[in-house]
Amino acid sequence: MTDTADISLPSFDLTGKVALVTGATSGLGRRFALILAKSGASVAITGRRVDRLETLKAEITSLGGKALAVALDVTDPASIKACVEAAEQGLGPINILVNNAGMNVQAMAHEVTPEGYDTMFDTNVRGAFFMAQAVGNRMIARGEGGRIINIASIGAFTQLPGLTIYTMTKAAVAMMTKSLAKEWARKNINVNAMCPGFIETELNSEWFQSEGGQRQIKTFPRRRLGQESDLDGTLLLLASDHSRFITGSLFTADDGQSL
Repeated sequence: MTDTADISLPSFDLTGKVALVTGATSGLGRRFALILAKSGASVAITGRRVDRLETLKAEITSLGGKALAVALDVTDPASIKACVEAAEQGLGPINILVNNAGMNVQAMAHEVTPEGYDTMFDTNVRGAFFMAQAVGNRMIARGEGGRIINIASIGAFTQLPGLTIYTMTKAAVAMMTKSLAKEWARKNINVNAMCPGFIETELNSEWFQSEGGQRQIKTFPRRRLGQESDLDGTLLLLASDHSRFITGSLFTADDGQSL
């Protein structure tokens, strides 16, 4: 029986934790970095557009947080290694990885080129795997465990028009999440994935303001897009100690779009 004296409301305070967020230059990655910093974590913000990272770093600092901007190209294993090394030298051991970097090019299957195919898989799958491996190896060596949060998509489970290659990559990320979770379970590393539906971001706002985009929104059960803030709760749950009993899970947050 639970002692009622031990019942308290969950706290998602991440003070003392170090998080690394890939693809933090815009959109969801930028939001994730801000939320983690606001919750007390020191955050390594990474990506290719260093000028944007420095702007984000200044914003986090102005809010009282701590951030380190590190250049990263997830398609380059040497860049991944250097990034993780720089992050840990600058902030300390990484406790939380948000494996967010990814790309999407809309094209019908018969139009996809070998070059386009390789670019998508190199970024969304190969990059995500070797980033998880680089951080996971350090977590294993320290013996303290950690949290790895992969960013997949509802495209891991359902067909999305004109996004065949994208959905293939996200299905791979979903299976990678489950496989790593099982392999690293006894290392106390929790590996989960967030699988959002269509969220309005800088990258897709032009499409959703177009006639075609508006028609697509009308096919959604609630006739609306998600907002970046709609993922805050799931992110904090998976990054915090409250997810100690959660690993290998794929969290769908799509407002019913995949129903």
